Amino acid sequence: MKNKVLLICAMLSLAAPAALAADTDADAGTSASAFLKIDAGTPRAQALGNAYVSIAEGPEALLWNPAGAASATTREVAFAYQDYLQGYKSRVLSYLQPMGKTIIGVTLNYMDMSGFDYRDEYGDKQPVVGKPVQNFVGSVSLARGFFNQGLQLGATAKYINEKLDTYRYTNVGFDLGAKARPWKWLGLGAAIVNLGDKDEMPRGFRLGADLNTRYWTLSGEYMKYRDDEGRYGIGLEIHIPEDLIQVAQFDLRVGYYDRESTGYSDSKNLKSLGLDSTSKVSFGFGIYSSELFGYGASIDYAVTPFGALGTSQQIAVSVQF
Repeated sequence: MKNKVLLICAMLSLAAPAALAADTDADAGTSASAFLKIDAGTPRAQALGNAYVSIAEGPEALLWNPAGAASATTREVAFAYQDYLQGYKSRVLSYLQPMGKTIIGVTLNYMDMSGFDYRDEYGDKQPVVGKPVQNFVGSVSLARGFFNQGLQLGATAKYINEKLDTYRYTNVGFDLGAKARPWKWLGLGAAIVNLGDKDEMPRGFRLGADLNTRYWTLSGEYMKYRDDEGRYGIGLEIHIPEDLIQVAQFDLRVGYYDRESTGYSDSKNLKSLGLDSTSKVSFGFGIYSSELFGYGASIDYAVTPFGALGTSQQIAVSVQF
């Protein structure tokens, strides 16, 4: 069984680069719907430096690696809010529904920007009417586990609606994902995202692995979009199990992601922490209780300083029932 699991994951890993029919330098910045690369709805992934493809689970998995939703055993609903950069915000509502051995997932992701600096062709500032930037993604996912959850597979179909000033377009895209756990302490993951019109979506792939124990998880991921160079992330999660503190499980998270530098922040708090010049380090925490008023519930939070651009913060709450 372990050999079959590893073979399937290896095949997906080899197929992923071939799905990117573009050269990084020639096609840099040419894809539309760049907002699909923002880690909306996934505070745990953000806190771990985007090193999440092999450990993705629950509603967050629907937005990162749909295969991870296969481990769900109960219905679960989650809401995430992200205050990104320069007034750009996202709200994500996700739902998981087990149907026998198959998990069905639905996500609704609405994004807009406030405080938009709108100027005419002469550079003169103009009044803003309504929301000049509005984006929406609605998706449906299917996931299923095999070999006693040793292998998990998932797929997502999504409807994309993008509005920039008076320009609006719609599209349809697809994600494919796989996770494997050949041993309890080792996880593997891969996902191909934004399949469809390569000129209208930032097609990409993710490859990752994690090492885990009862008290910590170390994860790594390599990410490549067709209109950007390959980047990597590393994350560390420290677990304090629920049975040790008799209240809830508590996780502390820190991550590093190889993104571009974005200048210096003038925040006194970031300067005091020595983080005013970084956009590559992220932090966060998670709290999960299996017995909150008879339900399972969690809250996750993440923060990433982006130098001169500001700070991205994200919070999510979920309930299992």
